[in-house]
Amino acid sequence: MTQASQPSEVRAALFLDRDGTVIRDVGYLSEPDGVELLDGAKDALHRVCRSHRLYLFTNQSGIGRGYFTLEQAQAVNARMMALLALPPPGFAAVCIAPETTGQPFIYRKPSPAFILERIAADGLDPARCWMIGDRLSDLQAGVNAGIAAVLVHNEAYFDEQTRRFCEEHRIPSFPSLSDALAGIAPPAQ
Repeated sequence: MTQASQPSEVRAALFLDRDGTVIRDVGYLSEPDGVELLDGAKDALHRVCRSHRLYLFTNQSGIGRGYFTLEQAQAVNARMMALLALPPPGFAAVCIAPETTGQPFIYRKPSPAFILERIAADGLDPARCWMIGDRLSDLQAGVNAGIAAVLVHNEAYFDEQTRRFCEEHRIPSFPSLSDALAGIAPPAQ
């Protein structure tokens, strides 16, 4: 986990999944040159970065499976951040969960551990926090942490279980991160 500082008066936050939410999901991405921002993601994050702290929360089971290293995952994140070119601090903290589904896990979504730690450590208002992602585990992490969740719709991962979960928890669905942020986070004044 890495973190940066941001003015303490910002108590609203967006916890963002990486693959399929901010960048194109190509599966087990280990090379920085493979990073491609999704349409509208950069502009959308620039619109909200003053009114909301941004946190990156990404499951990277490729580390646990031995497909790539933590350092490679960090290099991919660094490339994504360079392409986003957010003003400081950019992402207030980053959590890379390396566990696979077959291993005991602390941070792997749907665990709310990272979200709960950041809420406590950074004095965030849970009523003003969102978990945004394209998979059921992203949404479950938000709900498990007691914060709102929003789905960036990805047909590859949208199944009956996800549909029921969204319906049960009244989770809105948007076609892109840009649309999601326009729907839930007004731009900074």
